[in-house]
Amino acid sequence: MAHIDNLIDAVSDPALRSALQKEYRKIARSRQFGLVFDRHKPESLLLPKFTVRRGDKVRVMKEGTKDRTDVDATGVWVVVRAAEGMVKLRSKADPSKVLEVSRDQVVVTREFDDPIYPGLQSIGRIKRGDDDKAFHAVINAENYHALAALLYPYEGKVDAIYIDPPYNTGARDWKYNNDYVDRNDNYRHSKWLSFMERRLRLAKRLLTSDGVLVVTVDENEVHHLGLLLETMFPTARRQMVTICINPSGASGDGLSRVEEYAFFCFFGSSMPQPIDWNLMEDRAAGDAKAGKRGIRWEWLLRGGGAWYRASRPNLCYPIVLDQAGERIVGVGDPWEGDDESTRPRTIDGHPAAWPVRNDGRLGIWRVDGRKLLELTEKGYTWVSDHDPERGTWTLRYLLAGTIAAIERGELVIAGRGQRGQVEVVAPNRNVSVPKTVWKSARHTAGGAGGTQLVSALLGRRGGFTFPKSVYAVQDALEIAVGHKPNALVLDFFAGTGTTLHATCLLNRKDGGQRRTVLVTNNEVNGETASRLRAAGHCPGDEDWEAAGVFRSATMPRCTGAIMGRQADGSPVDGKYLDGRPVSEGFDENVEFFELTYEDPALVSLGRKFSSIAPLLWLKAGAAGERIDRVSPTGWSAPKSGTYGVLFDTNEWSDFVQAVNARHDTGNPLRHAFIVTDSTAEYQQIVAKLDPSLPTTRLYSDYLRTFEVNSSGADG
Repeated sequence: MAHIDNLIDAVSDPALRSALQKEYRKIARSRQFGLVFDRHKPESLLLPKFTVRRGDKVRVMKEGTKDRTDVDATGVWVVVRAAEGMVKLRSKADPSKVLEVSRDQVVVTREFDDPIYPGLQSIGRIKRGDDDKAFHAVINAENYHALAALLYPYEGKVDAIYIDPPYNTGARDWKYNNDYVDRNDNYRHSKWLSFMERRLRLAKRLLTSDGVLVVTVDENEVHHLGLLLETMFPTARRQMVTICINPSGASGDGLSRVEEYAFFCFFGSSMPQPIDWNLMEDRAAGDAKAGKRGIRWEWLLRGGGAWYRASRPNLCYPIVLDQAGERIVGVGDPWEGDDESTRPRTIDGHPAAWPVRNDGRLGIWRVDGRKLLELTEKGYTWVSDHDPERGTWTLRYLLAGTIAAIERGELVIAGRGQRGQVEVVAPNRNVSVPKTVWKSARHTAGGAGGTQLVSALLGRRGGFTFPKSVYAVQDALEIAVGHKPNALVLDFFAGTGTTLHATCLLNRKDGGQRRTVLVTNNEVNGETASRLRAAGHCPGDEDWEAAGVFRSATMPRCTGAIMGRQADGSPVDGKYLDGRPVSEGFDENVEFFELTYEDPALVSLGRKFSSIAPLLWLKAGAAGERIDRVSPTGWSAPKSGTYGVLFDTNEWSDFVQAVNARHDTGNPLRHAFIVTDSTAEYQQIVAKLDPSLPTTRLYSDYLRTFEVNSSGADG
């Protein structure tokens, strides 16, 4: 041992000596019983669209190719001079080697121990939930860099991580350092372990102290993964669940395989939660008689950006209340006037509740007047409170699924509340902690919750290979965060977006407000890539990008699930296990993003605010209005938002006054961001704000976060 230490100490290059010492310490620590594997060189990522600058690391494209991801074998170069049309390069491996090539023949690369300065660019959103309901976020990105980016808004805040990583079957189903890994690769397993270790190291930092990690896997890596999790998370309580996903069996040379596995890692005080479905009972997948955790009183006012009076005029009518404004006594005719401010505030001397949205304009109710009176008679609607800011009342009603459960006897009416609403209980609710073997038809990957459902949502078969059953993911999430109705869930191997879909189902089941962050790249599978290249296409072309997993599967599947519509607008066929039509969709909000790579110098000058704006919005809860640009007034704290930004510290007084005023209204901000290079100035302004309000200094906090995190996975 001492001899090796002496040899390392004799290395004259300080950087090389430090790197050798670091790697040797890793090897020395691994010389014990347990998992030993080669930690391969850090991964790298090509950035074909990134502008080449002095100091960048680059790869050189092959001679004659137009594909900016088709690079030669000369390795990584460093740009020492970038002129208008040419760049001078120095080899990273051998600094004595210098090369001068055309600027458009080099492609910027980021190795995974390099700092990145990420941003997010919105590429679409769906808003069907209430105006104040938080958004799910679905991100097109390489997942290692996305995890590094998510540390900024979410370090220590994620309640559960559910991932379904590549299974490393040897069938060229994943890449390591831009190359497919196949069964002939002697380092196939160690590459997979290196790949997973780097991502899990960052993922652990995102979890809360009592978070839960769930990782699914098949027989190819199950034993290696178990040892990796034991090595990385020795204090977690780990259990492996065997899940029957294919009762008919998969053909092969050996026994017919029917199962896959899920590792549950419970950190801190977390424990598996009981659920109301026996996962060892092979009940028919179409049986909708699953028990209910509770009931959800939905807003009668229709949420979402499109639902104003003009969209459904017949659903914009007054609801007549009693004199106290506590009970519904009738309905009036739909409003047909032009000036909404002239609508009657009373009808026959009774107060009238109108579907007034947060911006003061008239929206619509979710049911028509006749249906509302039927629901009211049964106690399925009620007036929850008066909202003086909107000048109307908040009314709530029971969803059709809950009413159906009452009619089936699964929920029992125990009485009536003070305002006439039913009080419902679930009798003899049979809940228990699930066992470690699951054999339920609802988990079949090719069944109603897997391939069939994804095909119905996408409007075609073969859109994605072996999708998880949405109910298998729902059950895993309920075990992890069934007791946390506001949980934040992360999936950084998102595939078609099953985790978002499962979270929507769980929210609808128990009235939760959980939200997800999903990450997947837009990789084109090997067979499709070969076909596109043969047709003359390459990465970056529209045809190529349209065939990637994010564009062709993740985004349309998430959209279809929430909207209940296929891309052509036709309703999705089928029903969920709770009996609800798939075409009904969900009252949820989701925004789609692409990860961007920013120049830190431009960030520090405030010239990239629009790129980091979504990260600030996520940090503040991903709800309400987002501040997307620098305000000319020097600060912004929109009434319909959850945070504020002070851009010009000369305007601190107005900003502080506005923020503190919000605190006194009962609608306080969740975060304040202050742009200043001065620590003293930042502290002086923060001292004027309510001490309970979290604050962040820009842009130094952002830059420091990613400089520190640059080597987090391999340290």
